[in-house]
Amino acid sequence: MRRVRYSVAMSLDGYIAAPDGAYDWIVIDPEIDFGEMFKNYDAVLMGRKSYEMSKGQGGYGMPVPKAYVFSKTLRQSDVPDATVSNDPRKTVTELKQATGKDIWLFGGGELFRSLLELELVDAIEVAVIPVLIGDGLPLLPKSTGKAKLVLTNQRVFKKTGTVLLNYDVKYGKVAGKAGGPAS
Repeated sequence: MRRVRYSVAMSLDGYIAAPDGAYDWIVIDPEIDFGEMFKNYDAVLMGRKSYEMSKGQGGYGMPVPKAYVFSKTLRQSDVPDATVSNDPRKTVTELKQATGKDIWLFGGGELFRSLLELELVDAIEVAVIPVLIGDGLPLLPKSTGKAKLVLTNQRVFKKTGTVLLNYDVKYGKVAGKAGGPAS
């Protein structure tokens, strides 16, 4: 089964973008091979805001044959270069069951939250950038979803100080309530 992988850059204080959506603080490490990384995906998922931001930047910078934009306001005629859906559960479940490579969840903390709450995210890959921006769009906006993360890989890029952390997502009861013993 295909996996949905949330691959994102985050500041050390937990933000994926500045309050105005800017991401100019993200340092691109020369050791990261984006071409090799993109070979793992044949589809990309994004919310409306991420789509509009990436469209303004000349695309989402990834050579994939298929993009999916989740929105309650956009119509298919508004997005000629992607498939528009207002039903993430149905669309992502069908994608995961189809033959193909993994699926990249690109940007968008709100879409990440929605898919996490639907238990549709399989892996989280966070590049922690050594910068404090003080405020902005959090990695995970307030959520009712709970999931345990299992570290599968880590790498330090010494030139920039970026730390890449890879986790598998395990759903179900999360051990250790605040103020109580682990169950």
